[in-house]
Amino acid sequence: MLINILLGKVVIPETFTVNGVSFKMMPVEGGTFTMGATPEQGSDALSNENPTHKVTLSNFSIGQTEVTQALWQAVMGNNPSRFTGDLQRPVEYVTWYQCQTFITKLNQLTGKNFRLPTEAEWEYAARGGNKSRGYKYSGSNTCREVAWYSVTSNAVTHPVGTKAPNELGLYDMSGNVWEWCQDFYGSYSAERQTDPVGPFDGYYHIYRGGSLDLEPTYCRVSCRYYQDPSDVSDNLGLRLAK
Repeated sequence: MLINILLGKVVIPETFTVNGVSFKMMPVEGGTFTMGATPEQGSDALSNENPTHKVTLSNFSIGQTEVTQALWQAVMGNNPSRFTGDLQRPVEYVTWYQCQTFITKLNQLTGKNFRLPTEAEWEYAARGGNKSRGYKYSGSNTCREVAWYSVTSNAVTHPVGTKAPNELGLYDMSGNVWEWCQDFYGSYSAERQTDPVGPFDGYYHIYRGGSLDLEPTYCRVSCRYYQDPSDVSDNLGLRLAK
């Protein structure tokens, strides 16, 4: 079993196997962080990243990598991706609704309770959780070290886990493909929150992380966008949580 040693602590991923395809979930110790346009984001921060606010999260687990084409195919029996040729590339061209179907089937096969991360969980994990060093991108202040983006990607996705990880041992939380979150999109509040799940209703859903075809500003840990849950794009995939 892979063991990552991060800042003096041993972190052991939990490994799951579905129809011959294995994937790893990294435990994330809960804590309190400032969500939104924190100072290291500088002038790149967008208006919807404000106001900053304190968020306290319970323990959770998150995928060490984005969901691969191999895992999607093992669960769903098909591969909708536009960038094919290597099943270790992240799956893309999937709607939010299709992600929910994938997760339902994955849970049936494993007996577990996988889900999409909440937006707050996603940002906390991207920032490195309680091991955070305050980076602008997930794991570095230099985008090319951790992300496949417009300058480094050659306009294609890349196999997951081939750039440097962040403080929690998570890969590609900046760049490669955007990642759907569970939440409806909504404006931030300055109020302190505990285990927030986003607005109670809405239409658009959040996605995070930047992608292969965009500039570094979109790969920042606080950058947030939203989309129609029935839309697809070859730069939009997902990461699991539980």
